[in-house]
Amino acid sequence: MHLAAQSPALEGFLYGDQAAPTGKEWESVEELSLNKEQPHAYFFSFESVESARKYLPENSKSWPSLNGTWKFHWAPNPDERPKDFFQPGFDATAWDDLAVPSSWNIAGIQKDGSQKYGVPIYVNQPVIFQHRVAVGDWKGGVMRTPPTHWTTYNHRNEVGSYLRTFEVPADWEGREVFITFDGVDSFFYLWINGQYVGFSKNSRNAAEFNITKYLHDGPNTVAVEVYRSSDASFLEAQDMFRLPGIFRTVALHSRPQVRIRDLVVKPDLDENYEAGVLNITAELVNTSKKNVKNLGMRYTLYQHDLYSDENGEINQGSSSGVLSLLEKHGGTGVVTWKYGIANPRKWTAEAPYRYTLVVELLDKKGRTLETVSTIVGFREVEIKDTKAEDDEFGLAGRYYYINGKPVKLKGVNRHESHPAVGHAITREMMEEEVMLIKRANINHVRNSHYPCDPYWYFLCDKYGIYLEDEANIESHEYYYGDASISHPVEWKKAHVARVMEMAHATVNNACVVIWSLGNEAGPGNNFVEAYNALKAFDATRPVQYERNNDIVDMGSNQYPSIGWTQGAVTGKYGIKYPFHISEYAHSMGNAVGNLIDYWEAIESTNFFCGGAIWDWIDQSMYNYEKDGTRYLAYGGNFGDTPNDGQFVMNGIIFGDREPKPQYYEVKKVYQYVGVKMVDAEKGMVEIFNKNYYTPLNDYEIVWSLWKDGKCIQQNQPVQGPRMALQPRQKATYRLPYDFASLDADGEYFVKVQFLLGKDMPWAKQGYPQFEEQLAVKAAGEKPAINTVATGDKLQGEMNENNIRTIKGNGFEVQFDMAQGTIHQLTYGDDVVIAAGGGPRLNAFRAFVSNDNWCYQPWFQNGLHNLQHKAVDANTILNKDGSVVLTFTVVSQAPNGARLNSKNGRYDSGIHELVEQTQLPFGENDFKFTTNQVWTVYPDGSIELQSAITSNNPSLVLARLGYEMQVPAEYEQFRYYGRGPVDNYNDRKTGAFIEQFGSTVAEQFDNWPKPMQMGNHEETRWASLTNAAGKGMLVVNEAPYAVSALAHSAMDLTMATHPHKLPKSDVTYLTVDAVVTGLGGNSCGQGGPLVHDRAFGAPTRMAFIIRPADAKGGVDVATAGDKPLLMTQQKNGDIAIESGIEGATVMYKIGTGRKAKAMKYTEPIPFRDGGTITAYYKEKPELKVTMTFAKIEKINTEVIFTSSEESGEGNARHLVDNDANTIWHTMYSVTVAKYPHWVDLDAGEVKTITGFTYLPRQDSPNGNIKNYRLQVSDDAKTWSDPVAEGAFANDSKLKRVMLDKPVRARYIRFTALSSQAGNDFASGAELGILAE
Repeated sequence: MHLAAQSPALEGFLYGDQAAPTGKEWESVEELSLNKEQPHAYFFSFESVESARKYLPENSKSWPSLNGTWKFHWAPNPDERPKDFFQPGFDATAWDDLAVPSSWNIAGIQKDGSQKYGVPIYVNQPVIFQHRVAVGDWKGGVMRTPPTHWTTYNHRNEVGSYLRTFEVPADWEGREVFITFDGVDSFFYLWINGQYVGFSKNSRNAAEFNITKYLHDGPNTVAVEVYRSSDASFLEAQDMFRLPGIFRTVALHSRPQVRIRDLVVKPDLDENYEAGVLNITAELVNTSKKNVKNLGMRYTLYQHDLYSDENGEINQGSSSGVLSLLEKHGGTGVVTWKYGIANPRKWTAEAPYRYTLVVELLDKKGRTLETVSTIVGFREVEIKDTKAEDDEFGLAGRYYYINGKPVKLKGVNRHESHPAVGHAITREMMEEEVMLIKRANINHVRNSHYPCDPYWYFLCDKYGIYLEDEANIESHEYYYGDASISHPVEWKKAHVARVMEMAHATVNNACVVIWSLGNEAGPGNNFVEAYNALKAFDATRPVQYERNNDIVDMGSNQYPSIGWTQGAVTGKYGIKYPFHISEYAHSMGNAVGNLIDYWEAIESTNFFCGGAIWDWIDQSMYNYEKDGTRYLAYGGNFGDTPNDGQFVMNGIIFGDREPKPQYYEVKKVYQYVGVKMVDAEKGMVEIFNKNYYTPLNDYEIVWSLWKDGKCIQQNQPVQGPRMALQPRQKATYRLPYDFASLDADGEYFVKVQFLLGKDMPWAKQGYPQFEEQLAVKAAGEKPAINTVATGDKLQGEMNENNIRTIKGNGFEVQFDMAQGTIHQLTYGDDVVIAAGGGPRLNAFRAFVSNDNWCYQPWFQNGLHNLQHKAVDANTILNKDGSVVLTFTVVSQAPNGARLNSKNGRYDSGIHELVEQTQLPFGENDFKFTTNQVWTVYPDGSIELQSAITSNNPSLVLARLGYEMQVPAEYEQFRYYGRGPVDNYNDRKTGAFIEQFGSTVAEQFDNWPKPMQMGNHEETRWASLTNAAGKGMLVVNEAPYAVSALAHSAMDLTMATHPHKLPKSDVTYLTVDAVVTGLGGNSCGQGGPLVHDRAFGAPTRMAFIIRPADAKGGVDVATAGDKPLLMTQQKNGDIAIESGIEGATVMYKIGTGRKAKAMKYTEPIPFRDGGTITAYYKEKPELKVTMTFAKIEKINTEVIFTSSEESGEGNARHLVDNDANTIWHTMYSVTVAKYPHWVDLDAGEVKTITGFTYLPRQDSPNGNIKNYRLQVSDDAKTWSDPVAEGAFANDSKLKRVMLDKPVRARYIRFTALSSQAGNDFASGAELGILAE
């Protein structure tokens, strides 16, 4: 044991007696506090070793909480605050009672929606007061006059005044008394008994004051004056509701005059990660009037059982030492000690073994002066250069290790939030979150973007969660350039202090495995100073900061694309490794598409140690309508202006802790095992234990066999190695089902589950912690519907409304011959398809938050309002008694539309649909042409065979399929597909293929802003029935997506909240060949991968509608005639696809009698357009007639561009006939300024008549406004403009015709400006039109 230098005092912490505040403290950036104690680790003084072993402060008699009821006064601005309320004798009896802790805005919300204590304000990047992005703008302070419509115009700076009394226990005589505020937002003054104590302005770290000299016998009064905004607010612009108040615990605690001021314990392991040492540093202080000599220290270590707060002394004995002198009147000394233990249980998230270290300060006679404790874990965090032969993947690199293993951090970002209490979350709420986290296989949390309540760290230590602890710094209101306050030296003290206050508080917590300097706060030198101070204090953990990887220990970024991630994990990018994605998979609304694609990349090497989804929990808040209806509110719902709408709701669980559908995808993707089929016939599977430290001996590994979605064998044990599978090991196991005995016609899956072998804190024994579904055998052929659906001959009639009625035994179906679909369907006396609600082509959905890249084109192309017109119809009576109706249906909206959103924000939740009736659609506007064959069978089964084409195959659709309306009485929904939660083709690994049942109402997810939901991929069949079991089945020819919702897509789009949805008397049943996935474009990631999108490309689909009690049920296969599929290829050729194998296809060009029938053998050159009729030679009645426009666009080649972003933004993408690729001017190295141009070569001289320009479809960024077109014969000398003008600001295809044709070989297209006024240009396609 020896003396060492104590940690340097933080600059900006002021000390001294002042009679009163100046009133300028809350706008003095270099004055951080007055009389606030220097930071120290979170520990407390106890009266005995036994009580110290319990660690938490409530177990100490020296720690009474001041939480509870305080007197409270709210003022909208400082001038209206009670200026003398802290004076003794002030009468506050008329003030309100307010619970502490609380967020006063939330506490003031009344059951009629009125607001008693100001307005909750949600903004993402800005501060809530007037400011602008400019160097030195912060000097203007927080009281500047904002626009009159801003919330802070009238509530310029809310002030809360708090009062309460307390008494000091008599046995505290001679001890020092402190008051601690764990969290106050954002600034406060403190008085005790009318005497000014000091102030503090870091809202997320403890503010501790020595109040001994201000106390007297009997009742004492504490007065606190809290300001909503202060200079601290410039550093606290986190993406959250900005909620002022005393929102964490307030407590007193007493300490002896000779005491342990700080206790820092840093674990270390030997090179084999076996033996452990606790490096203990204790700072002692003597505030008595006498020098103290020969102090001793006794250290005793107690071991906890896993997840238990009970502990017992280990057989290591105690250690002690001597400090020769501690001087009076504030003398300090630092004592260090190494406490060794031969083979301690290690702390990891997989097995978080903890120890409680009890430290006793002894006087020279060995008597205890003070007893304190802290919880520690033996674990070591390193970044090491690793040889290829030492790496699991055989790759040399710089990797992140915990206890010698290159762990994967499977994480989420987490804000402290609850809709009932705002930021004042309780211990019970935190415990509930931890249990949800553990159930979902999440092992990592980034504390975003501030240190959390102290109890959070206790829980993460106890249950095993790797934390990235982040300083309370986020100043993105000034972005990241010269205006950033990371540069000015005046802000250095605040940056350093906030980082160091965080580190001092949680340095002893084993769960903290990464330090973060802050978030989105600029790259400046203030962070260099903070990093240096942090590393001088603690070098045992790496430091991360996503805005400047150059100054820290490991790399990080936010929202990388999947493509970038797939490349970066190879270790070949010029980035700092190891790499941690600090934010990704933005979970705004119905989200988290393509998560599996990220993790297949991350788990393929050790260059990436993991990432944290944004984020864990929605930050919605409860609000009320005037009638008392409670709902989950988001930005703007409280009248807060400005606001950032729904951007506050990005969790994988809702604000009320209900898991969202994506929660289950995270659970599956993050799980710590891999299972894959090796040999289905032999039942051989490979199991991979993805853990790094623990074998799979805490789980019962079972399998179950499923036939056609139903379990037929359950919880069968696997056969394989007797020893539990060790960490990072793979082994083959047998699932002893009898493959040979499986039914030939059945579809079989096996589910392998890892059930908890005993009760755990987060789940009971038997909980499926990990699971996988594997295909065993595909379904055999089902009986053809025409062999099952037999009966009497059908009767038909036609009425004057163009309705053809077909009747059979026990059913009646009406067809709308004008629209080419069922008008109404009745089984028995039950109408199962409502009048006018028959299956119609549908390509629209209520957009989800991540659809911001594509939803406007849906409206612009009229997908929300398709009108269906049968341009050809025919009725055929088959010999088997069935009736066939064939239609060619054109589906097109009357016009396009635009969805306008409040404040121009798609996520405002408030929309107005503007139909552009002044611009009626014509032949060249978007449309579908569908060839449909309906077959009505004698038992009432109806089969649809559909061949769908469009005139824009590259247009991204929301979905492509059919929607029908079923009376609401058929509320029982059953299906055989992926479920039970909502899933999509890029978010379905956590949804297994089984039979599921629910009500239609239960398909509704309570999104605070309604949106697309209830989708179920790979559905084989679905049914809707009433209480009597009557209704209908839909049997799909192939696994399609199916949903059943009580509200239309437009109702969901326009409703601001669930309780605003109109009452519906039908269920909207959709059957889709393909549905666009979710992706992650609400922030950065991009839309779903291309293969997860729906396009207007040629598509076939078929399904059968049957009575719910029909013979054969769902075990039938389609048998109807398949229509021809005729499409025009990009070069103008017409391709005809037969739906009947081996059939001969004939065609005729033109419409007259002279049109010659020819056999189709290869695509037909058809660039000049015209009409083609195609038919089956064997069934000429199944004909298709379609008219195609002339192809004017010619092939060109890019020969030069003034600027392009290499790779994704290559200019050649303009002419690749792929609307999903783009040209984008350079932005990564430098941002080139307008004008930007592209030169094209037509290959030979052409007569040019015009051009087309398609803006990028995934984003409005770079869309061109003003343009110019020139031509040349040699690509050197360019003509005067042959066309110039401005494009409309939308994503539709632009077509510009020249005043008169020109002959030339080379064409230059010049972009002169962008729609948004920025410097870059982009485009998806550029086409040259020629004769």
